[in-house]
Amino acid sequence: MLVVISLGVTWLLDGLESNLANSLAGTLKRPDTLGFSDAQLGLSGTYYLAGSVLGALVFGYLTDRWGRKKLFTITIALYLTATALTAFSWSFFSFTLFRALTGAGIGGEYAAVNSAVDELIPARMRGHVDLLINSTFWGGAALGSVASYVLLNNHSLSPGFSWRFAFLIGAIIGAVVLVLRRYVPESPRWLMIHSEPGEAEKVVSQIEQHVIASTKQTLAPADKKIKLVTRKTTPLREIWDAMVHEHRSRSILGLCLMVSQAFFYNAVLFTYGLVLLRYYGVSAEKLGMFLIPLSLGNWVGPIVIGRFFDTVGRKPMITITYVGSGVLLAITAWLFHLGVLTAFTQAVCWSVIFFVASSAASAAYLTVSEVFPLEIRAVAISIFYACGTLVGGVAGPALYGYIVGTGSRDLLFWGYIAGAVVMIAGGLVEAVLGVSAEGKSLEDIARPIACRD
Repeated sequence: MLVVISLGVTWLLDGLESNLANSLAGTLKRPDTLGFSDAQLGLSGTYYLAGSVLGALVFGYLTDRWGRKKLFTITIALYLTATALTAFSWSFFSFTLFRALTGAGIGGEYAAVNSAVDELIPARMRGHVDLLINSTFWGGAALGSVASYVLLNNHSLSPGFSWRFAFLIGAIIGAVVLVLRRYVPESPRWLMIHSEPGEAEKVVSQIEQHVIASTKQTLAPADKKIKLVTRKTTPLREIWDAMVHEHRSRSILGLCLMVSQAFFYNAVLFTYGLVLLRYYGVSAEKLGMFLIPLSLGNWVGPIVIGRFFDTVGRKPMITITYVGSGVLLAITAWLFHLGVLTAFTQAVCWSVIFFVASSAASAAYLTVSEVFPLEIRAVAISIFYACGTLVGGVAGPALYGYIVGTGSRDLLFWGYIAGAVVMIAGGLVEAVLGVSAEGKSLEDIARPIACRD
């Protein structure tokens, strides 16, 4: 439980940061705060995005070289420091610099934390736990909405200071997590590869003793073994060969799953507020209320159906959730185009869609974190995270920004259809190239590069 909480909070922090920036946009434009223009606000979001992509790539590579524990300590320390400094920003330059560093910490967290979680969680429940952790993004988003609402409507705080306290929330949570992570062990798998078998055995023995003490049952002896050539680093040439040649189909699968879910989410979330404002007459002050059912759908979905990814299996469940999400969005788009939905029923439709889509999107991260060899696991996560983030933050907004600007219900309908088609296509790729990883050890799914057995 300590591992799940202390490592899994990454997604919550990302959700918190993303929603805080959106919720505080109006306040940051005030002359008694930082007095940003719309263009500057948009550029600050771009810097956060660029930081997260760069952080994922750099820290992902270092995670495979230096270890999971060292990197998830470095990245959370960077995050809490940068988000705390954001609260003390005095200009556009300082704000965007600190936001970029915050993004770098969050991007690095994904590679370090997801690899550590998958290497420490038992195979029989790895899928469900991974999906539960990823779904906490929406808990963070809801927390950001509530925090910003309370602080910005607190008459004892002036707007010039309230936004600063909002950014300090993430720093406080990060500081608590940093303390908790002191008790999370290094991945014994990583230790074995990097010439530290004695330390790996010590970690495994401590885990076994804890399990025996809590379950009152004796553990069965290991029934499999492999021979490894230990080494400190994996050459870039071998990383390239593993991803481009040996595991080419898995690389195609990971890219398709990550890009399609990012594009799909953007199809709704980028137009979320504007659709309610323009087509349903919802006031700006009440927009936050409509985030609640959307967040609940995203959060509850993996809790309810996540266990089926371990029982029914990865391949059928990923296919079903991807295709199902696309079909549901297409139906909702058709109802929207007919004009038969109200603000309430539109919110309900979105909640139902993302009840399914949340598990699908989380399964994309699960897939890229478990289908590649140990030595390149973090690098693979960072590469595909970067691809998904770039599409979700660049290609998606560019398309839907144009569509929303036209004010055309017809064009938005086709925009939704495009998102649905992309998601369905991702599901079909899974049906063809998917990997049945449920209940299997990571070494059975993808043999380590250094394996000589």
